[in-house]
Formats: sequence, structure tokens, C-alpha cells
Amino acid sequence: MIRKCIRCATVTTAIFLTIILVACAPPRPDHPVIGAKNFTEQVVLGELLAQEIEAKAHLKVERRFYLAGSYICQQALVAGRIDAYVEYTGTALTAILKQPVDRDPDRVLETVRRLYASRYNIVAASPLGFENTFAMVIRGDDARALHLTMLSQAASFTPHWRLGVGYEFEQRPDGLPGLSAAYGLRFASAPRTMDLGLLYRALQAHQVDIIAANSTDGPIRALGLVALEDDRHYFPPYQAVPLVRAESLQRWPQIQLALNALAGKVTADDMRNMNEAVDGQHRDPAGVVSEFRARKGL
Repeated sequence: MIRKCIRCATVTTAIFLTIILVACAPPRPDHPVIGAKNFTEQVVLGELLAQEIEAKAHLKVERRFYLAGSYICQQALVAGRIDAYVEYTGTALTAILKQPVDRDPDRVLETVRRLYASRYNIVAASPLGFENTFAMVIRGDDARALHLTMLSQAASFTPHWRLGVGYEFEQRPDGLPGLSAAYGLRFASAPRTMDLGLLYRALQAHQVDIIAANSTDGPIRALGLVALEDDRHYFPPYQAVPLVRAESLQRWPQIQLALNALAGKVTADDMRNMNEAVDGQHRDPAGVVSEFRARKGL
């Protein structure tokens, strides 16, 4: 009798604890949540994805932007805290999936799709239409004075230069270590690591002499800077692709309509113009995206 009472008490306690844990767990939103990393282009792309889902799927969309870098976005996606965000294929291949650098765009996209599906049950949708590769950027005056257009030409000058990089670039497999080896780059001091949004400010203020930026950044053209050509083709392809939880597509299949509508619609110039509208003209990303969608008939 005592043993039976103890068993009943144990079962009752287990049920009680289960109820408590379920009650304390964060509720799953009944609407899609779109994420983005912590730089302008990502916020613009997150807003583009959100607006298109709202328009095509007629769903309320929650925005969770400024999620630091790729690793944080990946963790949030796998954990279900966000349903989708836009990633770049080269970053997905090397930084997330830990695969060797591959410079064939179609093969990289196929590898990314296959491994995200098998490892994480995540769908890599059709590319948006542009590529955003890393770009080693210097001041326009320096490029003209030293007659520099290619990164290989800059190698003889970098021992006297200070380098500025984002937090991920210094360590990632497609980042600084491999680039330095490919071009024989040495610098005057250890790289200055900072938030991506501060790199251009530091370059303009002569706090650094070269930065690891992104090829579609608006300030490159707006500030008269020069992105040195990757003439040894070190960097892999970086096509922009929406990553979406398969579970989210099953829950809201109409999201696929938005993904189909955006496929191939964004050019590199489109992206530069939207980035510059936000960064250079200090416009609201939502308004910039809305105008872009109107121009494209989305």
C-alpha cells in the first residue's frame, strides 16, 4: 500500500513538473518570424522577405533583426526562434557547414541545399539574383596615388598598412588567414576588429588603411572608395539565398509564393542602391524596400 502511494505520488509529481515546464516554455508565435544579421544589407533583405510574405501570403510577420552574425542567425533558425533569414552561399558553405572552399557557384548552391536539408531540415530557396562577396577596400586617393586596382598589386604596400575587419572575417575559413596566404599579405599590426558599420568610418578617419567589406556596400561608391579586384579568385561565390525552416513551410505553405516572387529579382546594383539609401541618405529600410518592390512590380 505504501509502495503504491509512493508510486502515485511520483507520477503526480512528474505530471505537475511537466505542466510547469510547458507553462514556462516560450509560446510559439502563430505567425512567421524573419531574422537578419546586424548590418544594413541584412536588415534590407530581412525587410524585403517580410514585406513579400505579408503581401503574397497575407500573414502577419514579426521582424527580429540585428542578430549579430551568421552563427547567431543559424542557432536561432535551428532552434525555431526565427523561421527564415537570408544567407550567402559561400558563408553557409564554409562558416556554417564547415565544408572546403569551392568556387563553382552551382556546385556550392547544390551542396548548401543538400546539407541544410539533411542536417537541419532547412530549405535553401532560389537565389535572390545577386552575389555579395567580400571586398578589400581602400581609399580612392590611395588607389590613384599608388596605381592600385588589384589585390595582388597591394601586397607590397600592406606591410605599412593597418587592416580593419569584422568579427567573423578574422577567423572564418574563407576569411583573413586564407586570403593572407593566397596573396602573401602582411600588415603593420594586428587587425583592428570592429562592428561592420564602423569599418568605413575608421577608413575615412585614417584609423585603418584597408578594410574587409562587402562588394554591395553603398559607401564604396558614395565615398569614392576602391574595392580591389580579387584577381587570384580566392573568395568563393556568395549568392544571397533565403533559408527557411521546412517546418515553417509546412505550417504556412503560402510563404513559398513570396520566395518564388523574389527569385532572381535583386541585382547587385539594386542592392547597392538600397544600401546607400539607408546608409548614405539615412532613409528607413521599410520605405526603401517598399519603393523597390513597387519598381519591380512585386
